[in-house]
Amino acid sequence: MAERKPIESWLTDMDGVLIHEGVPIPGADAFIKKLRESGKPFLVLTNNSIYTARDLHARLRRMGLDVPVENIWTSALATAQFLDDQRPDGSAYVIGEAGLTTALHDIGYVLTDHDPDYVVLGETRTYSFEAMTKAVRLINDGARFIATNPDETGPSAEGALPATGAVAALITKATGKQPYFAGKPNPLMMRTGLNTIGAHSETSAMIGDRMDTDVLAGLEAGMETFLVLTGLTGRAEIEKYPYRPSTVVDSIADLVDRI
Repeated sequence: MAERKPIESWLTDMDGVLIHEGVPIPGADAFIKKLRESGKPFLVLTNNSIYTARDLHARLRRMGLDVPVENIWTSALATAQFLDDQRPDGSAYVIGEAGLTTALHDIGYVLTDHDPDYVVLGETRTYSFEAMTKAVRLINDGARFIATNPDETGPSAEGALPATGAVAALITKATGKQPYFAGKPNPLMMRTGLNTIGAHSETSAMIGDRMDTDVLAGLEAGMETFLVLTGLTGRAEIEKYPYRPSTVVDSIADLVDRI
């Protein structure tokens, strides 16, 4: 097997890699600092579409992680990029928060519940039965169904929360229509992210805590992959998957010297 080229750019997931329940994971600050000092292109990624990149920059900064706005890439931004490429200046009925609505406004989309081109489903703290019913009827009337990410649950201090993938399944059951998921593990999110920082997959690495999203997305995008054990996938679970990360490490602290 041919040896991989040296890593010149880095993509890393956020939750479970850099932070956990609002607290930085040890080594995350050193990793970001080293990345910024190196001048290498990098992105911090999240499948969560609730927050804008500017919101996330402020939240991370309060935790002591200084990540510039332009180095943050969300499933909402990937979804907006996809829609802008597919159908510029279109319209959408959106279930989601400011991260998603702002991204769609920024590409010139009209947000409407009157004959929209798309129904776009994202993350929200308060999924409304009325909004889901509206989405079902619009999809039945011909709107195309897009979802920001397939994650079925999200973390909270009290335990798992239903997330975009679970609500998408409900809408699919009611309409018979599967959504197109723009976020991880779709390699589209990785490739559009790489394009924004002028990076190439053959010289890029993806760091994540989930085999089914982060590692799979990095693998399918042609990147070197690192699985950290500070998030959802434990060491014992790795063998359950038909694919493997390039490298398994305990935490982000183990990768500081790789930059």
